[in-house]
Amino acid sequence: MPVAVRVIPCLDVDAGRVVKGVNFRDLRDAGDPVELARRYGDEGADELVFLDISASAEQRATTREMVRRCAETVFIPLTVGGGVSGVADVDALLRSGADKVGVNTAAIARPAVIGEIAERFGDQVLVLSVDARREPSQPSGFEVTTHGGRRSAGRDALAWTREAVSRGAGEILLNSMDADGMASGFDLELIRAVRAVVSVPLIASGGAGRPEDFAAAVAAGADACLAASVFHYGVLSIAAVKAGLAAAGYPVRLPQTAI
Repeated sequence: MPVAVRVIPCLDVDAGRVVKGVNFRDLRDAGDPVELARRYGDEGADELVFLDISASAEQRATTREMVRRCAETVFIPLTVGGGVSGVADVDALLRSGADKVGVNTAAIARPAVIGEIAERFGDQVLVLSVDARREPSQPSGFEVTTHGGRRSAGRDALAWTREAVSRGAGEILLNSMDADGMASGFDLELIRAVRAVVSVPLIASGGAGRPEDFAAAVAAGADACLAASVFHYGVLSIAAVKAGLAAAGYPVRLPQTAI
């Protein structure tokens, strides 16, 4: 039986509130993370991603109490990222209720941490978050950024993704910094390029604006699609997105609420 395509709302959290902007700038408030988590669970989301977007830049740990409250509110897998620097942080987040943990900046700084986390907890727990943008100087034409897109990592996005998977990353959260918040569609070229070099599950992020954008991302190679502002501000519903995927011939876990 084919694996269902996952539809995943993302909670970008800053100072205890869900925020959303364009290319990680001009952030505006989108609500309380616990209330949004509850709403998305009720609406049929397959998973939730909770990203503390300023944790790495401010060199602090993700707010674990908020993670615990979200985990108690929903009964679907919860991936948490932001400020994760090693095994101890992963252990604390899993104990707080996370099912998977996202790593980005720390893995760029010290790639060995990927293997350390995967060996301790299993590769299914480790989601490598890749914030990529176009950069002609890189062999693939895409580079990796860190600190919420604030800094160039000086690394080719495809080479880094391939290396991270070889070290133990069990899933890739691929965010297009160029498309983020633009609502003009996922970066299909980026998705295809990454799919060509790794076989682990791939979550497409950045650029969702219409239901058909999700089907296009899956056709390009994504196993799951993540979106934020279109869900937070009511532009799209999870049910409508899943209906579009189903109409395009992709298996989905249909929500119980009416479309």
